[in-house]
Amino acid sequence: MHHMTTHEPTDLLADCRARLAFDLLANTWNAVALWALRHGPLRPRELRGRIGGISPKILTETLRRLEYNGLVVRRAYAESPPRVEYGLTVLGRTLLGPIEAFGAWAYEHGDEVLAAQDEADATEAAS
Repeated sequence: MHHMTTHEPTDLLADCRARLAFDLLANTWNAVALWALRHGPLRPRELRGRIGGISPKILTETLRRLEYNGLVVRRAYAESPPRVEYGLTVLGRTLLGPIEAFGAWAYEHGDEVLAAQDEADATEAAS
């Protein structure tokens, strides 16, 4: 049985697993690809269409990285022509909640961040 323990925010700084999780979400394409796969497996071309603005090379690198981390599974079908699909693993599905929460935060506070950046740029330009 697992016991929930409370962690102080400073524990996140020292915890390698926390850094690993932040690294996974720090790459924009990781979260975007996982979110795009939330309704079921897709072929690379379908996935690119769902995501938009991603090159085939970057998508391939992203899918390999997600597969390496156990978040996505690649299925190849022996058809003519060969067909490949990518889908979320059980582990990959567990990241959908945090991605959704992060997206909600961005929607709610994104304008404030942009305003702060504009203010910092104006201050820098004036000095």
